[in-house]
Amino acid sequence: MAVEIIEVKSRKQLRRFIYLPAKIHKNHKNWVPPIYIDEWQYFNSRKNHSFNFCDTILLLAMRDNKPVGRIMGIINHKYNEARNESDARFCLIETYNEQDVANALLNAIEDWARSKKMKRLVGPLGFSDKDPQGMLIEGFEQPLVIATNCNYPYQVRLIERAGFTEHVDLVVYKIDIPDGIPDFYKKIYERGLKNNKIYVHEFTRQRQLKPFIRPVLNLLNLIYKDIYAFSPLDELEMDDLVRRYFSILDPRFIKVVVNKEGEVIAFIIGMPDISKGIKSCKGHIFPFGLLKIIYHQKRTRQLNLLLGGIRRDFQNLGIDAVMGVKMLEEACKAGLKYIDSHLVLKTNVKMRAEVERMGGKVYKRYRIFQKDVI
Repeated sequence: MAVEIIEVKSRKQLRRFIYLPAKIHKNHKNWVPPIYIDEWQYFNSRKNHSFNFCDTILLLAMRDNKPVGRIMGIINHKYNEARNESDARFCLIETYNEQDVANALLNAIEDWARSKKMKRLVGPLGFSDKDPQGMLIEGFEQPLVIATNCNYPYQVRLIERAGFTEHVDLVVYKIDIPDGIPDFYKKIYERGLKNNKIYVHEFTRQRQLKPFIRPVLNLLNLIYKDIYAFSPLDELEMDDLVRRYFSILDPRFIKVVVNKEGEVIAFIIGMPDISKGIKSCKGHIFPFGLLKIIYHQKRTRQLNLLLGGIRRDFQNLGIDAVMGVKMLEEACKAGLKYIDSHLVLKTNVKMRAEVERMGGKVYKRYRIFQKDVI
């Protein structure tokens, strides 16, 4: 039967949109469901303040009155204005291996983008780089981590056959955690501490983090401003980010560096992997899902890096080695064996060199696609 594209307007349709991936990935061993309570808040414009400066559309593909695909369209006006771009974005695309469904969804988003006077469609890309971005193109056998997309190989082919080409590539490194800190790293670490008159704050309880939340996020705005897809966070968005992730952070794997004036000049945030726990509870936190997540998080051997950065005037002074040593020491104490670097832009030569100096090897690649719609 023919594919019908409908816009999501009702709560019932939104429920279908949210839970469709679980059906498509039913037999996909690496797929991890989202945390569904977070999903409902993500699509709630009263709770997700990114809707304040973005145009959005949610579409379902229906065949024989059953959902067979979905997609979201986003126009981030704040980002476009800052970069002088006219890009629309697609994200959250999910289909079975059916080219006509993929074409119908993407064509509908292209038409919507044109109606908004946009010139290009890029994706998968959400409201910002803090949402899952890119489609997996290498490393399909590797496990998924939080805040990254998981897809079948056929989903890449569907995008390419619809006329999309490479726009931005990202890589993910796997870093084996050594039994001891390498000597060359220790030397850089010692020079970094001695020469820069800095102090590294380490934490054991979440309440200890609270005084640093705003300074860290303000620093994030400063040092990420030129990163692809990053939009500076306002106070409401900061609150959104904290609400989504603060409760699952492990304070042991957060390091904050301050200078002699007490200003936050660098930070790194990691988290023991929780993907097995989310799979175990099938994305449902209540009534016992959180306990399952905590159980598996305590037994994982993988540390996932989430965010990090150094203020520009303190870069190239060994601060990265200081944070790296502190994180490796914590990982060793916790019995962790390897690190997932999270997404790194392929063009970020400086960051890639630092990770490779630690012995990191690329084990996953993601791609953001593009297509002109004018």
